[in-house]
Amino acid sequence: MTAPLRLLTIAHSYSVSRNRRLADELGRAGGTRWHVTSVAPTRFPGDFGEIVTTPVAGENARLERVRMHFAQSPHLSAYAWRLKSLLQDRWDFVHCWEEPYVLVGAQVACWTPRSASLVYATFQNIPKRYPPPFNWLERYSMRRASGWIAFGRTVEDALRDRPGYAERPHAMIPTGVDVDAFRPDPEAGRAVRQGLGWADDGVPVIGFLGRFIPEKGLGLLMRVLERLDTPWRALFVGDGPMAGELRGWRTPFADRVRVVTGVSHDDVPRYLNAMDMLCAPSETTPRWREQLGRMLIEAFACGVPVLGSSSGEIPHVVSEAGLVLPEGDVEAWYAAIRDLLVEPERRAALAARGRARAEAEYAWPVLARRTLDFLESTRRA
Repeated sequence: MTAPLRLLTIAHSYSVSRNRRLADELGRAGGTRWHVTSVAPTRFPGDFGEIVTTPVAGENARLERVRMHFAQSPHLSAYAWRLKSLLQDRWDFVHCWEEPYVLVGAQVACWTPRSASLVYATFQNIPKRYPPPFNWLERYSMRRASGWIAFGRTVEDALRDRPGYAERPHAMIPTGVDVDAFRPDPEAGRAVRQGLGWADDGVPVIGFLGRFIPEKGLGLLMRVLERLDTPWRALFVGDGPMAGELRGWRTPFADRVRVVTGVSHDDVPRYLNAMDMLCAPSETTPRWREQLGRMLIEAFACGVPVLGSSSGEIPHVVSEAGLVLPEGDVEAWYAAIRDLLVEPERRAALAARGRARAEAEYAWPVLARRTLDFLESTRRA
């Protein structure tokens, strides 16, 4: 009998159990032909508090937890020596969901045996030039790499001609969404609206989900809402530095606006289902543009119409399943939101297109199969 292919997949993101769906689906898609183990930090500082990595019953990938030093510094964090001993095992493939230019990425390059294929997965969608030592770390990591995965089209465009990347095979495979946990659920949405004190009177809810920071276009969205003369409500779900500003801004609107913080990721589907449209008006800066917009694919899966800006990866994610509007263009956003507020049939059509796109392009089983196929194509003799 042929021995199973052994895959070790490493990511600080795996500290969140929902992010381990990739590892879980890799194990499920691989069946008996693949043996998958995931590595995550024992603890990791999340956006809203420390995350303790906890196994979930029934995961298809064995979980290994390794201490991480300086975890609060993304560029300089480092796994403890336990990772080195894990990597010395007989792996056929090492999948590293850490950037090649950070210290963790170079650690994995240094400790992965030459017999294993090493593939990096990256979100870097701006062609940056890093100062020492990060440019050295990137060169070192990519010299060792057997291939790389771009999480989006703009990542591929930024890196495909970059030295170290250009010479190695790559694939464009986005991150995914659990289309079972994120699904249309009108009853859940109705319960959330009721809990917010909103009557079930058919007034559409304009939603935002994500970090409360200027780059997410919150200023634009507030200006648009101030101008609307059609009945509406607005629900902001997330947290961040602009939370206080949002709460102050909402005061004149009384109960038409709700700002909700502290929502766990498990509760996000309920809040998405309370929205009649999701707005993602992200705005590019010299050092940042939207890398994915996870809220977009989660809204698609919940059957929520999506309006996204032209920043970064958003147009590629939304495609024909939603509306793509010029970033920073208040007039365009005002017109689009105003029209959707009074066109329930159009909202329903966008909802159906979004759900179909989530199932076809972003469901974890689909992406896991593509990932395994690409990994196998980089296999070392």
